[in-house]
Amino acid sequence: MTTSHPSSTLKPEDSTSIGPSAEERWALLQRIASSEQFSRSARLRDFLLYVGKQSLKPNATEVHEQEIGAKVFGRPADYDRSQDNIVRVNATELRRRIGAYFETVGVHEPLLVEIPRGGYTPVFHYRTAADTPIAGGESLREAQPPTAEQESGSRRPASLLWPAATLILACVALYLFQQNRAMQKVIEPWSGKPAVAAFWKQYLNTGLQTDIVMPDDALSMYQDVTGSSVNLYDYVNRDFIRRIPMLPLSEDRKADVNELMNHNLVTFGAIRAAQQIQGQFPLNYARSMVLTRLYTADEIKRNNVILVGGQKSNPWNQIFDKQLNFVVDYDYASKRTGFIRNRTPKANEQATYVANEVSGSTDTFATYSVVAYLPNPSRTGHVLILAGLDSDATAAAAEFLSSEDSMARFKSAMHAEEYPYFEVLLRVARLNGTSLRGELVAYRIYPNLH
Repeated sequence: MTTSHPSSTLKPEDSTSIGPSAEERWALLQRIASSEQFSRSARLRDFLLYVGKQSLKPNATEVHEQEIGAKVFGRPADYDRSQDNIVRVNATELRRRIGAYFETVGVHEPLLVEIPRGGYTPVFHYRTAADTPIAGGESLREAQPPTAEQESGSRRPASLLWPAATLILACVALYLFQQNRAMQKVIEPWSGKPAVAAFWKQYLNTGLQTDIVMPDDALSMYQDVTGSSVNLYDYVNRDFIRRIPMLPLSEDRKADVNELMNHNLVTFGAIRAAQQIQGQFPLNYARSMVLTRLYTADEIKRNNVILVGGQKSNPWNQIFDKQLNFVVDYDYASKRTGFIRNRTPKANEQATYVANEVSGSTDTFATYSVVAYLPNPSRTGHVLILAGLDSDATAAAAEFLSSEDSMARFKSAMHAEEYPYFEVLLRVARLNGTSLRGELVAYRIYPNLH
């Protein structure tokens, strides 16, 4: 979304003799928005300029989260903020980047702006001596002269002070070293994992926000109960719910199905998958987690997207169905059994893969999952599909993308320096209910899609 700018000629009444004029405030916002801190995030830039523009209006009122979600992030005007925290997540990152601007290129700006926590309206004030940096990174506010009590303490014998100071410095150095290692892991979570790093740097280099779209497991249960599938069009328009009264079910069962669709259900395996993926994102990377039923077609074209779950619980997968070779499918005629369909089997590959017990063992159970890496519909970003025959297999698909051993083996098998768009089929063994790492069974690459 592109935020329109207010006219460069503002009315004289917008300025006051007490505080900064509207022209000064808008010029500052434009400098911040065009800085390096915002060069790779158009959405945060739009966020800043939108709330800034609203604050310059005469008799401006507080800018609310619902308004920002609709105007900046393209959410419906009545979207549920309790289920979609995109504004709050991005506001935290916006405040951090504004602070980074004033600590670097904007360190000599005479006018400062901040967005106080608890609200979204920018607050401006002129820099004072207390805000002016001095040597060592302190401000004058922090560098006050010692008190009389401190002067008295400084006269203690040096023989006692030096050992104590040395011990304190050693403790501080150890603490900073540990903090630096922890921060480095947060900033670059793939440190020491070259194959994993190569993939995620490539995936995230678009500068777009990544949406993690969580499955609608209530929808999956609906299809199990009714024995019918739901296509994306009916799902988005909620037509399948309006048809509940016409289903060949008892009135009690219809009431149960209706009640079921009033709840948001997400399996633990899907949550584990999302946690695995979130662990691959650097600290300052813009991301949003949203339920399938709250997602929109505009967002899937505009952002990087990670679809968690197969098309039974995440119908957005259906957009990419024709591009996929390995498809998680369901056979309602045979007790709704899930399987993975291999559309073009190669030598030594099966046409279908179903979950089953491992031969010769009653404790080990094998299931399957698919990882697909494709362009988004507008070809401006990337899509990841993580889909398994059950939720544990879906979690194993996410683990594959964070495992250096798995990704290094896959990269070696492709004989590629960079990752093309691809699909992989994984076999996931469970021993006594514990999922083990997915084993690569087959893959397809699509270099021409780039």
